[in-house]
Amino acid sequence: MGMRDDYKFLQIKDALPCLNQKVNLIGVIVEHSVPRWTKGTDCFCSLKIIDESHQGPGITVNIFCEDMEKLPRVASAGDIILLAHIVMKNHGCDVYALFNKKFSAFALYEGKYCSDLNPYQISSKFHPRDQDKKFIAELREWLAGFQLEAGSKESSLLREIREGERFDLVCKILHKCEVTEDKWMIFVWDGTDAPPVTIQSKLEDEVENPLPLQLEPMPLSREILCTFPAVGTILRVIIDQGNEKLGIHLLNTGKWVRFVNIICEVHAGLWRGVIKPFTKLQCFPDEDPLILQRQRLYDERIFSKWERMPFTSFPWHSRITETDYRHVPFVTLMDVLTCLKVTAKFKCVVRAVAAYPWQAEDFCSPSGTYRIRLTLEDPTARIHAFVYAKDGDTSESIIRGVGFYNHKCFRVRKTKEKFFEGYPPVDVLKRKRNKLLGVDESECGKRINDAPTRNPPWIECCLKSYYLVKTDAWGSRNYRIFGTKLVG
Repeated sequence: MGMRDDYKFLQIKDALPCLNQKVNLIGVIVEHSVPRWTKGTDCFCSLKIIDESHQGPGITVNIFCEDMEKLPRVASAGDIILLAHIVMKNHGCDVYALFNKKFSAFALYEGKYCSDLNPYQISSKFHPRDQDKKFIAELREWLAGFQLEAGSKESSLLREIREGERFDLVCKILHKCEVTEDKWMIFVWDGTDAPPVTIQSKLEDEVENPLPLQLEPMPLSREILCTFPAVGTILRVIIDQGNEKLGIHLLNTGKWVRFVNIICEVHAGLWRGVIKPFTKLQCFPDEDPLILQRQRLYDERIFSKWERMPFTSFPWHSRITETDYRHVPFVTLMDVLTCLKVTAKFKCVVRAVAAYPWQAEDFCSPSGTYRIRLTLEDPTARIHAFVYAKDGDTSESIIRGVGFYNHKCFRVRKTKEKFFEGYPPVDVLKRKRNKLLGVDESECGKRINDAPTRNPPWIECCLKSYYLVKTDAWGSRNYRIFGTKLVG
């Protein structure tokens, strides 16, 4: 049924006492949940709205529809919703509004950043009236001078996250993909570095169960990686809801959002976010003050002297490595992955989180050639890099006139030192390996969850990229360590 011509809107404060009655409301959306299926046949989302009479904490509107497409598709926090024939209910001391799919109706309008008075989405039972535009204009006039709580609410940065705790995160959607059937992963970023995590795996696990380079089943294409920022952690966020798509349409690439009550956990030494049934979502326009503040923080970092170094490596990384290129600026591993040239040289600050082979006795082949694969990570990415043959010898790797990424080096002093300073005895190699991989030798033999904990130090190292197959240069691209010495 449609709305009668004599309908009128109540302010939220006047609707609160009208329990079990149908009312009409108009309000500003400050928060909405991620849509999900109920245990029955309906899908569901909740909104929180405010108006001039009830500015905080707002009133919740629970909406049930037959399918996802019929739920409100809120474009941004601060947008306006017109609700007709909703029923006021209470649960304990809390009063909320219930949208009934049989007789309720809604219309969505852009908020204070738009002058268009027409709705951008309406429900099937909504019938517009000329008076609606008057209500929308009046609410926008009030909203123009009001600072939304959504925009001023405290939120954590990625550099502040802690495992297992609920927190609010304002971030930018960089990419989304269906990693398996009906299971989605969202890639988000805020310009800061997530803290390094303790590695809880045995060194020997690298043989049968190596640490992954990424959480998604298949690595992202180079084309997608090149759209990502080179600085700052890109957090993978999964949806913990079985086979439900859960309003993925709301999470569009390039949009800034706030996840309310998201949880972060560690998997294989990598951070990932998890959207739970209690997680709420707020979408922001690019002009929102909170988004502008996030962008300023990132710009300040990019233009600082140490922009490419991990936050947690300050005031300086460990001194267990030395390189032959002191004055070459640092880059991130994302810079390495997205470099425009297949073959190039880089200097990075990274952690070595795994080695294969892991036993020091196996670092050299019977002919005396080093052959080690290290797993390196920084806040932006994880890669494999090899210490192999003459690439452990800096004299082979220093070539006059060959430029580093974004920086050129000339006339570098040659040296005969190798990554391990030659061919030391096995006990010395073990000590160097343990120092590099963050193994606390005093804790050897002790176990937490059947695995020792490791905290690899931040080190500087030089990398060079190369290809194995000329006809598939990008597909066969690899990385080697050179010009770097593990001291101590």
